[in-house]
Amino acid sequence: LNDFLLLAFADTRELQLLHFSLFLGIYLAALLGNGLIITAVACDHHLHIPMYFFLLNLSLLDLGSISTTVPKSIANSLRNTRAISYSGCAAQIFLFAFFMSAEYSLLTVMAYDRYVAICKPLHYGTLMGSRACVKAAAAAWASGFLNALLHTANTFSMPLCQGNVVDQFFCEIPQILKLSCSDSYLREVGVIAISACLFFGCFVFIVLSYVQIFSAVLRIPSEQGRHKAFSMCLPHLAVVSLFISTGMFAYLKPPSLSSPALDLVVTVLYSVVPPTANPLIYSMRNKELKDALKK
Repeated sequence: LNDFLLLAFADTRELQLLHFSLFLGIYLAALLGNGLIITAVACDHHLHIPMYFFLLNLSLLDLGSISTTVPKSIANSLRNTRAISYSGCAAQIFLFAFFMSAEYSLLTVMAYDRYVAICKPLHYGTLMGSRACVKAAAAAWASGFLNALLHTANTFSMPLCQGNVVDQFFCEIPQILKLSCSDSYLREVGVIAISACLFFGCFVFIVLSYVQIFSAVLRIPSEQGRHKAFSMCLPHLAVVSLFISTGMFAYLKPPSLSSPALDLVVTVLYSVVPPTANPLIYSMRNKELKDALKK
């Protein structure tokens, strides 16, 4: 097997060029938004605090995830082809799994950061020192790398005997599993089950963190204090909600709801929308970030 055939967005040349223009616009918006956040946080010393350090890492991961899937789709539409090489497909699966896993781990770390900032403000400097932040970010990246390596090695160690047509606009693990021989996919299902347990553990940690955060915020006597605390947490909560809801719907929706058109829309929602929307969500009501961007 030398290559795979990805799902085409359209059959006619006019619609292919429309897809090219639309995806190019989305990709450039994601590059601009995340690039501005990275530049602002790196260059403004007022933003050299844990919250913005993690935000910089989030923007790097968003850039990585959208750059893994969208440019190939844009190039294929422009060149009127569906092909992706075997190595290119493996690279897409590894990189996409890496960036998405690392992002989810980082969002869990960011939930802990918000919890310490609001529930244990006197210990914040000790618990979230620069060394602790670097270790936490490194752990998120490393966990993403190990998870992606495990899934990619396992997926491509299976014999594929169901053709080479991938029913998606990029290579992803469930689509490759559909091409595997009868029972050989069960091993990958076991690996996915382990990942699902870790995912659920992080999800429970995020939920418990926000239960503690909201109970602490509601005990703040002044309205101004409550407003400030909520404004610190709401962008992160919005990003987490978008990331988890689109991902869960993509992978956990009942088979009866499955159709090629719906699967495509859902995949765009969880793989393309979050990296583009995250910079907007974080900068919309953030005065410090807006001031840094103006500078």
